[in-house]
Order: sequence, then structure tokens, then C-alpha cells
Amino acid sequence: MFLSVVANKCFYFREDVEKAKSSGDWKTVYDFYLTTFDSFPELSATFKKDASASFNTIEDSGINAKFVNAVYDALLNTKDASASFNTIEDSGINAKFVNAVYDALLNTPQDIQKTVLKGIINSLLQDWKGPRTKDDLRAYFILLQNPQFNNTSTYVIYAHLLRQTASLVEADHHFLAHWFKKLSQKRFKPLVERLLQFISLRLFPAKPEEFPPISKCSWWIPSASKVLALLNTANNLVHPPLIPYTDFYNSTLDHIDLMEEYHTWQSFGNSHSRFSFCQYPFVISIAAKKIIIQRDSEQQMISIARQSLVDKVSRRQRPDMNMLFLNMKVRRTHLVSDSLDELTRKRADLKKKLKVTFVGEAGLDMGGLTKEWFLLLIRQIFHPDYGMFTYHKDSYCHWFSSFKCDNYSEFRLVGILMGLAVYNSITLDIRFPPCCYKKLLSPPIVPSDQNTPVGICSVTTDDLCQIMPELAHGLSELLSYEGNVEEDFYSTFQVFQEEFGIIKSYNLKPGGDKIPVTNQNRKEYVQLYIDFLLNKSIYKQFAAFYYGFHSVCASNALMLLRPEEVEILVCGSPELDMHALQRSTQYDGYAKTDLTIRYFWDVVLGFPLDLQKKLLHFTTGSDRVPVGGMADLNFKISKNETSTNWLPVAHTCFNQLCLPPYKSKKDLKQKLIIGISNSEGFGLE
Repeated sequence: MFLSVVANKCFYFREDVEKAKSSGDWKTVYDFYLTTFDSFPELSATFKKDASASFNTIEDSGINAKFVNAVYDALLNTKDASASFNTIEDSGINAKFVNAVYDALLNTPQDIQKTVLKGIINSLLQDWKGPRTKDDLRAYFILLQNPQFNNTSTYVIYAHLLRQTASLVEADHHFLAHWFKKLSQKRFKPLVERLLQFISLRLFPAKPEEFPPISKCSWWIPSASKVLALLNTANNLVHPPLIPYTDFYNSTLDHIDLMEEYHTWQSFGNSHSRFSFCQYPFVISIAAKKIIIQRDSEQQMISIARQSLVDKVSRRQRPDMNMLFLNMKVRRTHLVSDSLDELTRKRADLKKKLKVTFVGEAGLDMGGLTKEWFLLLIRQIFHPDYGMFTYHKDSYCHWFSSFKCDNYSEFRLVGILMGLAVYNSITLDIRFPPCCYKKLLSPPIVPSDQNTPVGICSVTTDDLCQIMPELAHGLSELLSYEGNVEEDFYSTFQVFQEEFGIIKSYNLKPGGDKIPVTNQNRKEYVQLYIDFLLNKSIYKQFAAFYYGFHSVCASNALMLLRPEEVEILVCGSPELDMHALQRSTQYDGYAKTDLTIRYFWDVVLGFPLDLQKKLLHFTTGSDRVPVGGMADLNFKISKNETSTNWLPVAHTCFNQLCLPPYKSKKDLKQKLIIGISNSEGFGLE
């Protein structure tokens, strides 16, 4: 009966709208909108599923808010939710009715639309006394979905709505975040886009006269950012999220003074005394974050180089240009040991610009030698015979070997390499799982207390699945097993690992070898097992790796990054745009109108994704794209004046493809596929 009443509301409303459209008499619809948007209580009552339900906020109840929040957080991890859980999860609003009313609104006569806005103004201007009620929260929840706020003429009203929503107490924000996560993607995404547009147009208005002077509405952007943070929280509460995290990026911010934003944040942090977009890093694009990190790195490089120069002069020594760089001199035959020795000796120079020299070889490092050093070193370190990392074929990624050793300095070297790559804008062909980057930001700033654990983060079966999918599947089956776990599996809280041919046992908890795994404790067993594999068993290896990375990249700018963004900075983006590569390609010996080049692009643009990735890997050493896009590759096609029987050749250190002048498209395609499909390692020449 209750559900039919809810459904009837939508039916009768749509019926009234259709009658109004055909007859031209909008009085019934007008009266509905006039009454509904007249006040917060009326708005909430109209759209509530159960009109008799009335809740106060947890502040009204006299209950300890922090305690209630803790209970809610616990409930969110419990399958058997109680009424309290439903209260926070369900707004009690008839979403279909809200959608129907808003979908119809923009197609109604102007006087109806003006009536709605007038009602909202009156509600927002109400003199509030005491904390907001649950019905007030419902009203804010409904009003924020109003599509009228897409129009800049409503921005003054929208700004006041955002200000009031932003100023709600934390417990009320908690409710709103959980309600927003229940929206469909179709309804959620426009809310985010509306707020991003509001911020962009306040920053760069097409018609400045439309808005009050910035001095009188400086609170507009902070309020919008805080509400956007609520939506970002809601999005992160859902797995998978409603929209990709990249949909929160505001590309307009790429055109403001990012370093001023960064320095303001450095000085004032997350305090409300000074606003900075860095307080809300989810709106800053990865391209903008890279600019912040690069400029912060450059400033650190300049500062350290300047100090070196001052020290030389103060000791009355002649300055040498080499002192301004991190100069690496290595032998190809002793690449790893020489690199480790050089980086250890020159630890104070890690934040200087990197230059590499191969002993016994002539030539200046204009970027090619540096990239070759990275490629050769990474290839050698990650080779299975080297024993530092294990390659998992099922997940196509490397993970840290849990073998114990006396010295973990080579893991520190890998961390330094990754840090230097980010610092010097080099894209590495490394395949670590996302969990690695989550650990790398745990914490994002190196703790001052050396005894504080680093690289430890909460891990789940999802994290394990990204590395060892079969094992993760087996543990998931254990959790869902309906029989008697203790009798059928006969397992204890003990795990076994092979190390150099010897099987070693480890207790997951004290006395674990004597504690059977049962239906009651299997969740604890699975969690401890995953924590052992991804945290405890590799702690020393990962800690060395963590300290190596942060010895180069130590910066507050890391606090702006998501783990996924660190991965993109290190390895590049997997999203390929071959048309963009075509537009930015340079030519040597060829013109873009030459027949061979036209054949080449016809073939490449027609390749399936796997062959396009192979081509990119063959020519650049990685099948990923730098943060700045294909243009940042500086890809070049050179004419190779050799026989057309020869295969194409790549100089990965310079992102260069040497292409013979093939006479037919068929011949070019055949030779290119053979070349890119059979190159060994990094295709270095």
C-alpha cells in the first residue's frame, strides 16, 4: 500500500503536467510548485516516502555525536544493518518523484520557474534557530539537485545554498555524503559538473557584470569546494565509484597560478583563514599536480645548486658547472653496483638535475643517456634471475620478493630510481600493482621518528587480487564456504613460504600454529594472511624502497596525490590517443605528406590496441603515455636509407623510429608488425 502511494505521486504529477501541456492551463502544476518549494518543511514533506517519519539530527537527541559516528562507521562494515544504519543510508526521499519534478521543471512556463526560485530564496533567508533537523537536511539534499542552478542567472541563489550546506556541522555532512552515494550515476554526475562549472565561471566569468564583485563574494568558491568535497566523499564510499575520480578534475585550474595556491597551502594548511585549492586536491588535475611537483622540484634543485656554489666560493674554490648536477658515472658491465655506489656517495645531490656518463664512451647527456641508464638499470633489476622481485604472470605485475637478506640497499636504489624518474620527468616501464603506490603514500610525508612504521596500509582481498588473483579467489571462497571450515580445510593461523628451497612457517598471530581456522574466525584469518603477504613479510624490503623514493621526492606536494596519480607520474597513462601522436610527430628525411608516412599512419591507426601498445613500447621503451600526453613524447620518424627488405629500427632513448621507404602499404604493415612483435627487452639499439 505504501509503495503504491509513492508510485501514485509520480503518476498523478506526470498526468497533471501532460494535461497542462495539452490544455495550456498550468494552474494545478503552478500550485504544486508554489506549495512544494515554499519552505523546507513543505519540501521535505512532499518528497518523503513516509510523511509521518520525522527525525532530528543527532545533535538534537543529546547523544554524543562522535560516539554515534563511530557506531555508524562500524555499521557500514556490517552486512546485517539495523534501523540506525538505515537512517544514515536512506534519506527517506522518493528519488523517482524528485527526478520527475525536476525533469519537468525546465519545460514549464517562466512564471513557475521563477516561483520555485522565489520559494528557495525565502527558505534560505529564514532566520535559523538551533541545529538543523533531519527534514532540513532532506531539503538541502533535494535543492542541490535542482537543474535550474546550471544557469548563471541563478548563481547568487546557488551560492547561498552552497554556503549554508557547507556550514552544516560534520555529523550532518556525514548524512548527506551517505545519501548522495545512493544517487544513480545519471543524477550524480550532473551535480559534480554543475559545481565545477560554478567554480570555473566564478574564476573566469564570460560576463563579469553577471556576478557581484569578487571582493563581496570571496566565499563562493570555498563553499562550492566544500560541497564538492561531500560529493567526492560520497563517490569514494561506493565500490566501484559512481564516477571516475578524474571526473572531479577542474581543468580551469590548469590556468591559474598553481604555485601561489601551493605556497598558500604550505603556509596556512587546511585552516579556514586562507583558502587554497590544494585543500581540495581531488579537483586539481594530474597535469596540474605534475606542474606543482616539477616546479617544487626545480626550486629545490636551484636551492641546493645555489648552496653548493656558495660553499665553493666561501672556500675560495673555483666553481665547476658539474657541481650543479647529479653526475652519474657508471660502467655498463657493473651497472647496478656502480649506480648504487654513485647514489650512495652523492646522496646530498639527489635533488639536482640528473646527468649520466657511461665510462669509456664519448658524448654529452642531452637526455638520451639518462633515459638509457634508467631503461638498462630497470631491465636488469627486475630480471627474474636477480631475485629482488617476483613476476606474477596472472596479473602481469612485479611484487617484492619476501626472501630475507643482509642488505636491502638495492631496494632503496629502486625507490631512488622511481623518485629520480618523477623528479626528472622520465616515464619508467615498471609494472607494480596499485597497492604498491598506496603503500608508498603511507604516510605521504616521511615521519621524523625513525621508529614509526612506513609503507604499511590497510589491505583487502581486492588488493591481493591485483597481484595474486588465484590466491585471492581461494580466500574469497573460504569466506563464503557454507560447510564446516575447521573440519574440511584443517588449517591453522600459520602460513608457509619457500625461501631458497627451504619451507619456512610463520604464525599469523601468537600461537597461530595451534589455533584452528573456523567459521567464526575465518575473516580474521583472511585479513591476517593478506596483511602478512602485502605488509609484514616484505616490510624491510618495502621500507628501504619507501625511504629511497622519499629521499628524492620528499615534498608536501605528495600529499596532493592519490596512489593512482603517483603510478601515472612514474609509469605514464595507459590511455593511448594515436591521432594525437600523429599530430605531434616530427619528421627527419620525410615529410608528413610522403607516401611512406601516409601508409604508416593508415596502418597504425588501423591497428588493434595491443599492436599500438607494442609500437609505443618498441619506439619509446614503454607502452604508456606521459602525463602531458602524446605531445610530450617528442616522437620522431626518421628516414632509414637502407634496403626495404630491412625491418624498422627504434632508438628508444630518443623516442625515434627509423623507417625504410617501403613501396607499398602491405609491405610496410608486414615489416612493422614483425619488428614490433619480436623486439627483445626494451628494443634498445
